[in-house]
Amino acid sequence: MTEALPPGSVIGILGGGQLGRMLAMAAARLGLRAHIFEPGANPPAGQVAERCVTAAYEDSAALRDFASGVDVITFEFENVPTAALDLLEMSRPIRPSRRALAVSQDRLAEKTFLNDCGLATAPFALVDDLEGLKVALSEIGVPSILKTRRFGYDGKGQARLGALDDAPGAWDSVAGAPSVLEGFVDFTAEISVIAARGLDRRVACFDPGENVHEGGILRRTTVPARIPASTKSDAVLIAARILNALDYVGVIGVELFVTQAGLVVNEFAPRVHNSGHWTQNGCAIDQFEQHIRAVAGWPLGDGKRHSDVVMENLIGDDMDRLPQLMADPAAALHLYGKAETRAGRKMGHVNHIQSGEG
Repeated sequence: MTEALPPGSVIGILGGGQLGRMLAMAAARLGLRAHIFEPGANPPAGQVAERCVTAAYEDSAALRDFASGVDVITFEFENVPTAALDLLEMSRPIRPSRRALAVSQDRLAEKTFLNDCGLATAPFALVDDLEGLKVALSEIGVPSILKTRRFGYDGKGQARLGALDDAPGAWDSVAGAPSVLEGFVDFTAEISVIAARGLDRRVACFDPGENVHEGGILRRTTVPARIPASTKSDAVLIAARILNALDYVGVIGVELFVTQAGLVVNEFAPRVHNSGHWTQNGCAIDQFEQHIRAVAGWPLGDGKRHSDVVMENLIGDDMDRLPQLMADPAAALHLYGKAETRAGRKMGHVNHIQSGEG
């Protein structure tokens, strides 16, 4: 096993959004330093990190300079260009692995990988043009969802189809991008598992959370999820299977549907995850510290929950509720330092502590 990085080492983080911000804060608690690489000016992570490089992912000189100043590289979002990763990996380890990133960047590759692992997914078909969409609809039927293979998040790059004649409009909405048609899954709940795997191959999982989405954006996560103990165990085992199949190092978020026939994997994210924000106030070691521990080669925490939590995203005008939230003694606020409030933009989150017992 690679020797653990000592305090004072530098964690390089690709992406400067709120996830990068909270990773940098977790690193600082452990005596580690964080350097951010982010194309956009004045990112949330730049307010708390030791260094923030503002440059495009196509800027080879900036990438080399960034890599020379860090000990290991991780990322807060999936869509880092392959060429940038090729250059960075020449001089520094990237954790999680390039394979995990490549699989997650393409919905077709992701679902094929999951099926190859023996895991259930929604029925799906490749769609490259309007005629292909019509063929896929004849196989999968409606209701169904057309999703771009790459770059979709928070409901973007998706179109729902309720009838066969919705095909032209759905295809126009994804602007002709290579896509996947997914069949409808009749689920009773949406849950997610935040799990981690260390360099020593040890796996640690947090309790599954029950998620509610609105407009394709996560609105809240409740822990513990209202699922049987057997379903909880199955969800944790699925997350562990994915981690081991990818020889993964770091934290992963695995989203699942609870159905009458069992669990169906929706997707996974090779990074810390919005639905894991509850761990900041429900566990001694949260998902952000867990990720930093993993990529730095440190032993993982156990992720045990000491409190019940409802995590609520603060989106757009939710920021108008700040005075009330500040006055609530059981509400733990986490604001992202974003200067501009916009509709649909995640501005922060609040963890509502429900009890003092796990």
